Amino acid sequence: MRVLALFTVLFIGTSSFQPAEAQILPTKLRITVIDGLGNFVEGASVSIYETEKDYLASQNAIATLKTDKKGRVTFSDVKPISYFVEAKFEGMNNNGEGVKTSELAEGRINKVNTVIE
Repeated sequence: MRVLALFTVLFIGTSSFQPAEAQILPTKLRITVIDGLGNFVEGASVSIYETEKDYLASQNAIATLKTDKKGRVTFSDVKPISYFVEAKFEGMNNNGEGVKTSELAEGRINKVNTVIE
């Protein structure tokens, strides 16, 4: 009788589990834009590109967002690859400062800082 009760608990307790594929979270890229003094830059335009060619030509951006009060933008549902980042604000940009990300970890919020001057 105890074995049957244990089996019932195990069966009912595990029946609500989903396959691993259904539990994967979306991959996100959060970029914080700071100036040369380390201050957050609100209102900066941030674009991400899949290729260096597109980045250098400033064309075919995957997406472009404006930073919030904390200098952050979050790109959701992105591929787990490396991206080229372009940040601009009032004549300043991030050329040469944190332009390419490392490969993003799938199902995580990947965080990157970039400096504009």
